[in-house]
Parts: sequence; structure tokens; C-alpha cells
Amino acid sequence: MGLKGILGFEYGIVQAPLGPDISGPELVAAVANAGGIGLLRCPDWECPDYLRELIRKTKTLTDKPFGIGVVLAFPHELNIKAILEEKVAVLQLYWGECSKELVDDAHRAGVKVVPQVGSVEEARKAVAVGVDAIIVQGNEAGGHVIGKDALFSLLPRVVDLVGECGIPVIAAGGIVDARGYVAALSLGAQGVSLGTRFVATHESYAHPIYKRMLVEYEKTEYTDIFGRARWPGAPQRVLETPFFDDWRSLSADENEVNQPIIGRSTIHGVEKEIRRFAGTVPNMTTTGDLESMAMYAGQSVGLIKEILPAGEVVKNLVEAAQLLILQKFKNAT
Repeated sequence: MGLKGILGFEYGIVQAPLGPDISGPELVAAVANAGGIGLLRCPDWECPDYLRELIRKTKTLTDKPFGIGVVLAFPHELNIKAILEEKVAVLQLYWGECSKELVDDAHRAGVKVVPQVGSVEEARKAVAVGVDAIIVQGNEAGGHVIGKDALFSLLPRVVDLVGECGIPVIAAGGIVDARGYVAALSLGAQGVSLGTRFVATHESYAHPIYKRMLVEYEKTEYTDIFGRARWPGAPQRVLETPFFDDWRSLSADENEVNQPIIGRSTIHGVEKEIRRFAGTVPNMTTTGDLESMAMYAGQSVGLIKEILPAGEVVKNLVEAAQLLILQKFKNAT
């Protein structure tokens, strides 16, 4: 067992694409500069010109490679065309079909394709179309969760499926520190993807109240009360805030469409009204009743004790994992 880089990056540590715009250029560049794989989050609407600006701004902050995550459940064809033309290092895909045509287009542009999956069947389809790596997301993950299996039951099954074909498997879901990193490695992963831990960093574009709540709260819940109209059939894991506790049993026929407006945000340069149950997490521009908004978080949020620089998160993960392997595993042989 050892810590090796993947996909041409120094370390196998992925900063998940945090929606709607929480992983902006500053966070992605900080992770990239520390040797990790930073991922921007593509807007959920077609805006190729804006996307080019976002990528180019990130390139002014780092000379290291980075990537961008696209949710295929939303309009994306023009955005992906712009991403490939800008030649980012990694195209991360989620919640939709990763076609062979798309993979081939990306490879022609010199872009690696990394889908995130929540089942063995999804992983099998991804391998068949020639992807470059697979992120395996367990149900412990924060935000929108595509599968129902826990990471440590799903991960080794995907590792076995991939076998000797040389595709790195990256573990995601409830990993916030070196112990989770090493545990994932022991099950055959070659890297880890962290979301909640990177929301709680200085460079993330999350509102300070959201960051503070990630430090203060310890419990999460798997639910579907947020964003039912905007993104049907997309359950999510959220902090158990007082607001969530009050509304956790929201009737199945209710959604955000006819709810009151509780705030406003500027998201990827567009001003948006936020209705109750919209599922939009507060960013740095958000005003209104922030504590009644969705607060996505993974199950291990209770292990997050402070807001740190993103580069320090990467450094701590690597150094603590190396020490843990040395002390716990090499001494046992």
C-alpha cells in the first residue's frame, strides 16, 4: 500500500466539483497548486462563453492541471464543447450516460474522462466506453447521492470489476481525513474524492454561515425534500439543521415551486431567487434566511473541527496517511 499520483497528478486526492459554484477558481487553483486534482463545477445551464472565462481565470491562478465537473442531468452539450476546446485536464461526469462518443471526443482533445458512479452496473458501463478513471460514490456522501450502497461495500466490488485493466478507482463518500484515505486504499482505491472537507476551506465560495455549520453540526440525513421540481429523483444528504428537523416529513406532493422566496444569490454571474426547499446552498453572495437553506454534508462531517486552507487539507491528508501506513501497517508485518 502506498500513496501514488493518478492521471498525471502528484497526488490521488480529488476535490469534488461543489455546486452550484462553491468550487470556484480560487479553491480549484489552491488544490492544484498543492498537487491535488481540483474540479470546477459547470453551471447547470448552457453558458459556454462564461465557462471559458471561468476556466481561463483558473489558469491565471495556477500553472498546474485541473478539471471540471458536469452534471449530465442538465443541458450540457455546448458547455462540454467549450470545455474540450479549452483543454482542461479532466472532465468529471455525473448523473447521466457517459457515452463512447463523448469519451472519444474528449480523448481527441487530450482530456481525461472520469465519471462518478453509484453502482457496479454504472461502473461496468463506464469501463466499456473507455473512461480514464472511475469515482465510486458511497451513500455516505454529501449533496446529491446517486446510489444506495455504502462506500465500503461498493468500492471493493468495483475494484474487482476493473481488475487488471489499469483504470484507477477513486473512493468518495464520507472521507475527510487520513484514516478514511488509508481505509479506501486498503480496499483497492488509488485515490479519494472529498467534498465536504473542501467546502470547509478558506478558498471555497461557500457562505461563512454554511462553513460554520459544517464545523458545529455532526449529524446528516439522506432525504429528498430539496429541489424536487428542479432535479426530480435526486436525493441528497444534508446537515440535520433545525430547519431540516422541522420539515423532514414534507409531503411527497410538495416541492419548491410554490414556496416563498427566502433569499437571493448570484450564481455563476446570474442573479437567482431562492425559494424554500430549492436545494441551493448559500454562497458568498447569498442574502436572506440562510439557515433555512439546504446545507449539503457527508456523514463524516463531525470529524471536521476547523476551516483550513485547501492546500493544507491536501498536505495534511498526504502526510498523515504516510505516517499512518508507516505506523499501523509496516510495524504489523
